[in-house]
Order: sequence, then C-alpha cells, then structure tokens
Amino acid sequence: MEELARESIGLLDKPPLESGSPNLSSVGAVFIMLKSSLGAGLLNFPWAFNKAGGITTAVLVELGSLIFLISGLVILGYASSISTQSTYQGVVREICGSAIGKLCEICFILNLFMISVAFLRVVGDQLEKICDSLYPNVTLSGEGPSPPQHWYMDYRFTLTALCVLVIFPLSVPKEIAFQKYTSILGTLAACYLTLVIIIKYYLRTDRVTMHEHHYSTRVSSLASMFSVIPTICFGFQCHEACIAIYSSMHNKKLSLWIMVSGLSMLFCLLIYSLTGLYGYLTFGADVAADILMSYPGNDVVITIARLLFGISIITIYPIVLLLGRSVLQDACWNDKCRSVMLMEPYERWTRIMLTITWIIVTLVIALFVPDISEVIGIIGGISAFFIFIFPGLCLLCAMETEPIEPRKKSCLIAWGVISIFCGAFVFGQSTTIAVMELVYRF
Repeated sequence: MEELARESIGLLDKPPLESGSPNLSSVGAVFIMLKSSLGAGLLNFPWAFNKAGGITTAVLVELGSLIFLISGLVILGYASSISTQSTYQGVVREICGSAIGKLCEICFILNLFMISVAFLRVVGDQLEKICDSLYPNVTLSGEGPSPPQHWYMDYRFTLTALCVLVIFPLSVPKEIAFQKYTSILGTLAACYLTLVIIIKYYLRTDRVTMHEHHYSTRVSSLASMFSVIPTICFGFQCHEACIAIYSSMHNKKLSLWIMVSGLSMLFCLLIYSLTGLYGYLTFGADVAADILMSYPGNDVVITIARLLFGISIITIYPIVLLLGRSVLQDACWNDKCRSVMLMEPYERWTRIMLTITWIIVTLVIALFVPDISEVIGIIGGISAFFIFIFPGLCLLCAMETEPIEPRKKSCLIAWGVISIFCGAFVFGQSTTIAVMELVYRF
C-alpha cells in the first residue's frame, strides 16, 4: 500500500507508456512489489490464523489465494501492455469502458479511505499501549487498583492531537514529494516485527504459559475458514501499484513479469506465514487483532516495533490522503468544473476542505471501531475488486479483441469468469461479516 501511494502520485497524470523512459530492472521490480505488500496488514495475520481455525487451514487458504494473487498481477501486466496506460484506473477504463472505469475509481477512493481508517486505528492501538506503559509498574503487572487515568493520557485525545498537530499539516500541501522515500519504513517495520515475533517465541521463559493457550484444531465452519481471505487481500495488496511498477520496467516481456509477480508473492507468503504462525503459537486463541496489542506495553523491543509502524503510518497517511483527494477530484468534477476549481484561490480552499473532511471522518470512524479486524474485513472486501474482479473483467474484454487461438481463448475466458465469481464471493462474504460484526458490537 505504501508503494501504491508513492508511485500513483507521480503517475496520476502521466502520459502513456511510450512517452516515458522506463529503466526499472526485474530485481528492482521484485523489491518494489515487496514494499507495496509488506506493511500494516502484517499485524492482523496471527489473529487471522486463529479465526481461520488453525495453522493448517490458514496456510491452505493462503496457498489457494496465491494462485489468484499471481494470476491477477499477470493479467494486469498484460492488460497494461495492450492498453499503453500506466495507472490502474486508466487500464480498466481503456480495456473495459468508461462505466467500469468509473466503478474502478469509486472502489479506489473507498479503498484508500478505509486504509486511512485502518492506519489511524493502528496508530491509536500503539498510542494506547505506550500511554499504558507510562503508568507505574503496578498497573502493568495487573496487581492492585489501577490509578485514575489522566485525560491527556487517553489514546483518543492523543490520537486526535496527533491528527491536528502532525498529520493535518503534512497532508495540506499540494505536493508532498519530500515524503516519497519514507515508504521503506513500512517494509522495515514489517521485517523487524516478523523477526521479533519468531525470536520471542523461542526465547520465552514462561514455558508453562504455552500449554495454557487454547489452539483451534478444526474448522468450525466454511465462514471461519474463508475469514482469513480479507486479511490476505489487505496484506498482499499490491495490485493497484503493479501497473505503475510494470510501466517502469525496462523489459516488459510477459514471461519476465510472471517471474517478478511469482517471486514477490512467494516472499510475501513466507513473511506473512511466519508472522501468523509464530504469533498464533505464542498467544493461541488469546491473540489480539493487532498482534502488537498482545505484548505488554513496557517491552522495549516491541516498543521499537510500535514506533516503526507509527512513524511509517504517520508519513504514509498524508500520501494516501493526497492520492484519494486527487482521484476524488478527477472522479467528481467534469473538465469545465475542474478547470475552474484548480484556479487559485478555489484550489487552495477546496484542498483544505477535502483534507479536513477526510481526516475528521476517518478519525471518528477509527475512534469508534473496536479493533483493526473490523476495518480489514471491509478493506479486504473492496480489495477483491482489484485482485479478482477487475483483472477478470480486463481478461474477458481483452479476449474480444486480441488475436488468440480459440482453445487458449476459451481457457482464458473461463479463468476470467472464475476470477470474477471468486471476487464477488470474497466481496460479499467479507463485507457482510464485517458489517454484521460492527452492528452486533454497537
């Protein structure tokens, strides 16, 4: 997601592929794809392992999803090559028509909006633990009565203050190019957290506690088994950025792009699976939706992970907001209205008002959402459009015009239909469960 924001800002109004000078190597493309995928989604994987019914079920669902993840990337690269467009929205609009292109823009905005909510929810979780760690040790150990909490130590106040004093000033500028290199923090935080979770599992001294945790040994229902898919969609979400990455590659051979897609997804699978596995083995059914919330607030090693994720999100949130603001303006304004609104002082006031509205709404939702799992359920449902549905539609529409032998064309059309139906199922199932759980909790 971090790389999606960074790449898309520069490519939002970029001309077609031929006008640029792409020089990205295949190795560089693999690393950028990893940067796109690794981030805050890692925090939810141990919880997803528990929700899915155990380690075996979760890994099998991951492997099954990997086929569609790689397939979607390959289809999008192929669609970009025949459409000569360098953005996800541009490719969908060119291949599938303006109506589907408009739907893609709407999904794009909703996805960015919910990702902003998830980012603030993660920051709020870390602020809560950090504030708790500032209390006397008696509070952290759970012994004795807890001292009254000062209002300025409440995470709701600190998160609001952070949005007003830090995030808003960073989000208002028209261009935020000075932040384009900070996306590496998300990858660094993800890799650091994976290593910490593994090391802490093997270095634990309270071995008795390990046997006290309850572990799921079977899948209670198909709904439980498929509940891991939204987390996978959120975690492996690099499809929106893949077209920008493909457009920057020097060698655009489809076979090379297949290798790049496969390697990047396999590396992500390894990191996400290790985090989910050892996080789940450490806490069992007691694991929190945000794995960092399962560790004590006074753990220095975990506090470093909190700070890495917090700083990463604080620097990435304005980029996501800028991208959402730009796509929102393009989707809602016609050419005549856009030419007027982009003039001073209209452009400045419009930018400020959109920024204030975006931050306020996402902050209010983040403050009232119980935990990050509810947000990820919705994001995973929306991500199904980008991973399954839009690639399937692009494949079907491309088969109408591309000269391909009948037998191969029939197989590709069948795969496109399967991808669309799977995406519709993931969207319906994950969104319905997320909304029902939110309604039930409130």
